[in-house]
Amino acid sequence: MSLLPYAFARPFLFGMDPEAAHELTLHSLARLQHTPLTCLYSEARVDDPATLAGLNFPNRVGLAAGLDKNAHCIDGLAAMGFGFVEVGTVTPKGQPGNPKPRMFRLPKANALINRLGFNNEGLDAFVANVQRARFRTARSAGKPAMLLGLNIGKNASTPIEQATGDYLTCLDGVYPHADYVTVNISSPNTQNLRSLQSDEALDALLGAVAERREQLAQQSGRRIPIFLKIAPDLDDTQIDVIAATLMRYGAASDGQANNAFGVIATNTTLSREAVAGMPHAHEAGGLSGAPVLQASNRVIRRLRASLGKGFPIIGVGGIMSGEDAVSKIQAGADVVQIYTGLIYKGPGLVRESAQAIKAHSMRTCT
Repeated sequence: MSLLPYAFARPFLFGMDPEAAHELTLHSLARLQHTPLTCLYSEARVDDPATLAGLNFPNRVGLAAGLDKNAHCIDGLAAMGFGFVEVGTVTPKGQPGNPKPRMFRLPKANALINRLGFNNEGLDAFVANVQRARFRTARSAGKPAMLLGLNIGKNASTPIEQATGDYLTCLDGVYPHADYVTVNISSPNTQNLRSLQSDEALDALLGAVAERREQLAQQSGRRIPIFLKIAPDLDDTQIDVIAATLMRYGAASDGQANNAFGVIATNTTLSREAVAGMPHAHEAGGLSGAPVLQASNRVIRRLRASLGKGFPIIGVGGIMSGEDAVSKIQAGADVVQIYTGLIYKGPGLVRESAQAIKAHSMRTCT
């Protein structure tokens, strides 16, 4: 257990502008990682190994992309007990993102709205930061180590018709350093990005990514899985189209999953139904946190029904408790990620969620 309970830090952080608090937290993590002061926020990792997409996860709770966009704090985040951490989204060139203010809290709903817009330092700086991380040394010491996902996107200035080029550039850059790569086509804060979820556009993108991944695998002798991150605002027909496209690239000849591709469900939502009338509810951007739980679980259930048993699904959206984490496993996810819950509940949520999933799995196996 951390020496500094999050309940003491939260009032201070929530008294600040949300983005300023976010930046202060990341700066502090970057400064404290690799020092004895890591004990202030560290949590013992729950041992609950799982194999997914050919990867061995130490436990089934990860951090979603978006919190550490530039990969400055991988080791600090590893100390919180995650089984895997995903950093990014990174774009080929650095970009400032959307104008401030662009992040808003909705405390009554345990929610956030952000319209950051893939603000990041660019691919070269991102890869350099990943290379500086030390968490992988645990593997060489024969201990189970946290896995690392690298999340890629397109620059705002790149026309949507040329988006594939940005994804391939990023894939080339991050491939040697990732345990898996996530292709983010579901952020609502980059114009027209979600149009890549449509049938023909998605097929073209995944076809190009699959071809490039095979080239990289042959060059490196290492074949890593690709995850597609999708939105919660899809209807059943749209989900089925995505599932069918994923199966074309991620299923073996016998119809079983071949671990080539997986899916992350889901990103933030554009819906405001659950927060109507609350301060900041009118702000443009993606809504995350508790209001997304049921919407993301609906997408997970539909995906599992369409993809069948064995196709890798990472569930994310609205986890604020161990019970919420278990609900994603029950919906059909193999492992889960948290983000907004970490901001509202602190690092203890990682351990709570991992313990709850482990207990649930033990009950269902007996």
